[in-house]
Amino acid sequence: MIASLFFIILALSRPQFGTRLVEINQSGADIVIAVDVSSSMLAGDIRPNRLERAKTALAALAQSLGGNRVGVIAFAGTAFWQCPLTLDISGVSLFLDILDANLIPLPGTSLGSAIRLASAGLSKTAPKSKAIVLLTDGEDHNSDPLGAAREAAAQGIKIYTIGFGNPAGEPIPLYDEKNSFSGYKKNKKGEVVMSVLDEATLSKIAAETGGEYFPARDGNIDLGRLIGSIQELEKSRLSSNINRRYEDRFQIFLFIGLALLLAEFIIPETKKAKI
Repeated sequence: MIASLFFIILALSRPQFGTRLVEINQSGADIVIAVDVSSSMLAGDIRPNRLERAKTALAALAQSLGGNRVGVIAFAGTAFWQCPLTLDISGVSLFLDILDANLIPLPGTSLGSAIRLASAGLSKTAPKSKAIVLLTDGEDHNSDPLGAAREAAAQGIKIYTIGFGNPAGEPIPLYDEKNSFSGYKKNKKGEVVMSVLDEATLSKIAAETGGEYFPARDGNIDLGRLIGSIQELEKSRLSSNINRRYEDRFQIFLFIGLALLLAEFIIPETKKAKI
C-alpha cells in the first residue's frame, strides 16, 4: 500500500523529463496609432485636457490589441515614429504615456504627414491586414489628408479616425515656462485662435479606406465598436518561434501506483481462496 501511494503522489507532482521542439505561431494585424500632440490638444473642454484623456483611452485600446503588432506615431506640424511596430504591448503603453504637447515644436495638424509616415512603415511589413488609428482634434488645409488616405487605400490600409474635441471650436491655451496658464493663442490680428474639429474630413478619410469615423466630442471613444472593427481584420502570421518543451511523464508513475494498489486487493483475496 505504501509503495502504491508513493507512486501516485509522485504522479501528482507531474514529473517531466525528455523534451520536444514545438513551433509556436502568432497571428494578427499591423496597427499604427497616430496621435495629434499639437498645442490645441491642451484645450480644457475635455478634462483634464484633450491629450491626457486621449492617452487614457488609447492605453485601454492598446491593451485590447494584444496579439497584434502595434506602433505609435506622434504628429503636429510634422510626424515622427514614437514607437516602431512591436508585439510588446507594454512597451506601446509606455510610449503612449509619455506623449506630450511639447514633443514637436512645429505647430499645426498635419494629418497627411501622419498618414503617409504610417503607410510607409506598414508598406514594409508582410501581413495582409494593416490599419491606422488616427486621433486628432484639429483641421488640416495644407497636407492633403484625403490624397494620403487614397494612397493608403491603394496599399490595402484601413484608417479608423477619431475626432476629439468640439466641432464649434475651442480656444487654445498657452502656458509659460513654469507651466502656468498665460492666456489663449491669438493670430496676427490679436484674435483668439479657435481649434475646430473637421468631422467631415475625418469621415472622408475613413470612407476612402474602408475604415470608420468615431466621434469623441466629450472625450469618450466607443472603444468596444472600434476594437470590434479591428478584430474583424484578417489575421496573418506575425512571428514563428521554436520552443523546447519538457514532456509530462506522470502517466508512468500513475500506472505503476494504480497497478500496485490493484495488486494489494487481488493478492490477499487469492491467498484466502487457497486456504
